[in-house]
Amino acid sequence: MLQLSGAGKRFGHKLLFENLDWLITPKERAGLVGGNGTGKSTLLKVIGGLEQLDYGTISGMKGIRIGYLPQDGLQVSGRSVFAECLSVFAGIKELETELEQLTAKMSELDPHGGEYRIVAERFERADSEFRSRDGYSIEARVGAVLAGLGFRKEDWLRQTEEFSGGWQMRIALAKLLLEKPNLLLLDEPTNHLDLEARDWLESYLNSYEYSYVLISHDRYFLDVTVTKIVEIWNKSVHFYTGGFEKYKTQKAERLAQLEAAYKNQQDKIGQLEAFISRFRYQATKAKQVQSRIKELDRIERIELPPEEKAIHFTFPQPKPSGRIVAEFKNVSKTYGPKHVFDGANFTIERGDRIALVGVNGAGKSTLIKLLAGTEPLTGGEYRLGHNVELDYFAQDQYRELDTDARLFEDLRSAAPRSTETELRNLLGCFLFSEDDVFKRIGVLSGGERNRYALARMLLHPCNFLLLDEPTNHLDMRAKDVLLESLQEFTGTIVFVSHDRYFLENLATRVFEVGDGEVRVFPGNYADYQWRKSGGHEQAPTLKDVLIGVPPAEPLPMPAPASVQVGVRRLNPMKLKQMQDQAQRLEEQIASLEAEVQQSELALSDFVGADQAVRLSNLLEDQRADLDRAMREWEHIAQQIEATA
Repeated sequence: MLQLSGAGKRFGHKLLFENLDWLITPKERAGLVGGNGTGKSTLLKVIGGLEQLDYGTISGMKGIRIGYLPQDGLQVSGRSVFAECLSVFAGIKELETELEQLTAKMSELDPHGGEYRIVAERFERADSEFRSRDGYSIEARVGAVLAGLGFRKEDWLRQTEEFSGGWQMRIALAKLLLEKPNLLLLDEPTNHLDLEARDWLESYLNSYEYSYVLISHDRYFLDVTVTKIVEIWNKSVHFYTGGFEKYKTQKAERLAQLEAAYKNQQDKIGQLEAFISRFRYQATKAKQVQSRIKELDRIERIELPPEEKAIHFTFPQPKPSGRIVAEFKNVSKTYGPKHVFDGANFTIERGDRIALVGVNGAGKSTLIKLLAGTEPLTGGEYRLGHNVELDYFAQDQYRELDTDARLFEDLRSAAPRSTETELRNLLGCFLFSEDDVFKRIGVLSGGERNRYALARMLLHPCNFLLLDEPTNHLDMRAKDVLLESLQEFTGTIVFVSHDRYFLENLATRVFEVGDGEVRVFPGNYADYQWRKSGGHEQAPTLKDVLIGVPPAEPLPMPAPASVQVGVRRLNPMKLKQMQDQAQRLEEQIASLEAEVQQSELALSDFVGADQAVRLSNLLEDQRADLDRAMREWEHIAQQIEATA
């Protein structure tokens, strides 16, 4: 469908890639990956015809329709959202208008006349084309795409200029999906989407009938939408079959093969050079020496790419807080007539990593602002626990920075004990390298300043972090650094993120915000999805009971014994043994809970380093024992319940 041959592209004096041969087929499902600044967006623009190649050729089949979505910068105005999306069907709407005119004209003509026959024939052709282009369903198609991308019905008739930049990009994406080009080019399409819209887009792309090439820093999104990874690496383009996880495995294998080939070649070169050096001045060996010199010249040297350094920055750990970090009791929040929360109740404990999820506009950011104290409660009570120190990272955190300060100097003043190498590594993790570190904060874009604000915050974290979309504007490498640092963080975290991989690998509990409520789910995001899909019987686990979480739904009433069929009955003696074991485990869990609480309280009062280390190790063992007992109790309880 579209072919690049010997393609190469420069950015100024910098070579981005060269010698690219790529045939994009009619069913291509490709993900473009590579480090920051390697040329991913540039290659996408070349494919879309927005930039020219410096080397090689690009050719496409006749009649190909290419649709391109940039990362940002698109703005529309002057129409409602629905009318703007409907504008992509201008040709079909013209047909519809013509059909209406032909219908009116036929009603005025003599059905037996020659002119009527000509008009009727034209009506039949136009109606056939209108139907073949699904003209009668265009409004339904527009509604389905808008709903999938998170637009509520009441928003459809609002003017497009009323929407912010992120929503403007959703409008642009909706128009592109409705156009259905032969080749869809998407540059980080999930940047402005919440989880629900992202899930819908995944489903849409999986059923898309044509080709697409996309750039994304979301590993999970790549895994479920593409069948080929195209990586720009070391000024070359490499192809891998499968999703992102398979790409990582194949890349490691390819690098191992390259390193082995490089070692073998270096050994061969060493042998040739040693022979030449040893016998260069012996006339009897002149012929062999010349032969080996020619052989050495013919060798096409293997080059190893620059090693990608594994960057790790050890962030200082905060002072421990009390076991209870924060409590909401019957909290309500309203903005005029709009009720965001009504009677929200939950407890946050030390060590929790809580992900806030919910549809866009449900109140996730409002909840974080209430926890941070930047928004007042309308009603109820909010209490912080003992020794709790909170820090809040907002979506517009960059507004708090000193715009006249330079990055490196500002960071060094915040962490005077850190070495220059450590600070440069940290800035490099968050995409600031070389001369960028000496820029004034005021010249950075909003996204760049937010990245810097996040790096600065992690230098001296408080023991209660509130993070509102910290993964925005980060590439995969920066997300990995952030994720690793937060996984090692010993304090408490409440965060909002639309990155599935980040969610699943950080969250230990999920708070679902919506319909004026905050519903609590134990486990990570995958556990939450499983429970939401009906995989859980909705009975509260023992952990839920211990932390005071109400069951997600009322417990179902058991059916009468006469209609319970297909249930496996246990031997009464075996059942009694299981019930006794469950009771013993409940007593053991209560005892372990008390021990954990006692150790946590002891750890909160610092006596000395040795004592703190001893208590930390003891607490870790106690928590592991408690976790094992809980899992065993839940397993037995489920077996008992299944036989009831």
